[in-house]
Amino acid sequence: MRALLIAAAALTLVACGQTTTVTPEPETPAPVAAAPTTREEATAQDTCGASGYRAMIGTNVAAITIPTGLNHRIIAPDTPVTMDFSAERINFLTDANGLITAVECY
Repeated sequence: MRALLIAAAALTLVACGQTTTVTPEPETPAPVAAAPTTREEATAQDTCGASGYRAMIGTNVAAITIPTGLNHRIIAPDTPVTMDFSAERINFLTDANGLITAVECY
């Protein structure tokens, strides 16, 4: 009987003992690149996906197919364009003959 009482007391003490909870370290978010603010930055970061269209440089703009819904502009020499900056917009720049000379984001 005495052994049973000692065992019960020991179990009670173990059950009431201090517990340790491990709290995981909060994850540090990856640094976010600053949003591009210039034509050069946007093109370098390829924010509009222009790199996928650079193979078209040297092609006549009339011979290319541009996907429906693609945010784009075709800019020939002396073409007036708005000055608003949109890093997600693809700009196909052409020469006077309609050949694509550059593909940029702005």
